[in-house]
Amino acid sequence: MPAEATEGTPCWADATFTDLEGAKRFYGELLGWTFGDTLADGNYTQAYVDGKAVAALMPPGPGQMPPGWCLYLASPDAEATASKIRGAGGTLLVEPMRVGEFGTMVLAADPGGVTFGVWQPGTHKGFEARTVPGAFNWAEVFTRAPERADAFFPEVFGYGVQRMTDDGVDFTLYDLGADPVLGRMRMTDDFPPEVPPYMNVYFTVDDCDAAVEKATSMGATLRFGPMTIPFGRFAALTDPEGAPFSLIDNGTTGGEMPTLERVS
Repeated sequence: MPAEATEGTPCWADATFTDLEGAKRFYGELLGWTFGDTLADGNYTQAYVDGKAVAALMPPGPGQMPPGWCLYLASPDAEATASKIRGAGGTLLVEPMRVGEFGTMVLAADPGGVTFGVWQPGTHKGFEARTVPGAFNWAEVFTRAPERADAFFPEVFGYGVQRMTDDGVDFTLYDLGADPVLGRMRMTDDFPPEVPPYMNVYFTVDDCDAAVEKATSMGATLRFGPMTIPFGRFAALTDPEGAPFSLIDNGTTGGEMPTLERVS
C-alpha cells in the first residue's frame, strides 16, 4: 500500500455517474482500467491500472452532486480540516463521515463554489499509482472567484502561492514547500455561464492526440486542445455524461517555462 500523502496533497479521485456501466466502458477503454469488487455499499467500484487502484466510480445517491469527478485532498484529521473549511468561509456538503475501516471523508465547497473532498486515510491510503498511463496526473481549481480560492485553499491546507506573471492568463500554483500540488485557473467568458466551477482532474496517457481521437469516437466532446506546453501535451474534454476531465502526455513538451512570482 502507498504511504499516507502529505496534508493538502491530492490523494484520491472518484466520480458519480447515472450510467455506471457506460462510464466503466468509456474510461475502461480510454484509460485501460479494470474494475474490482464494489467497496462498502452503493456499488462504489474501484478502477485499477496494472493491479493498482487509481480511481473509483459510483452511481448517484439521494441529494448527491451531478455526474462529475471529485478530487480528495489528504488530511491527518478530517474533523480539524472541516473546522478550518468552515472558518475560511467554505461550505460543508457532507460532514466528516467514517467509511468503515477505509477512512473518513468530507465533501466541501470553497467560497466560489468549487466542490472537493477531504480524505483521512484508514486502510485505504489513496492512489496506488500516479503519473503512469491511466492514472491521476494533476488537478486544477477552475473558478470564477480566483481571489477567494487563493485565500481559501492556503488558509485551509497551508499552501504557498505562486502566480504566473503572464497578464493574459490568471493562473496560480499552490505548493507545499518546493512541491506544486494543485493549480488554480480563472474561468473566463469562454466558459458558458451554465458550467459551474469545478476541480479539473488530469489523467496520464501515452499519446494525447490518439487518446482524444478515441475519447471522441466513444461520445466525449473535445473542449480545448490538444495543446503542447512545457509540462506536456494536454486536452480538455467532457465525457459522454458531461463530466469534465483532461488528458496529458508528459512525454511531449514544448515552449518556454512560465515565469512564476511568489505571492505567499
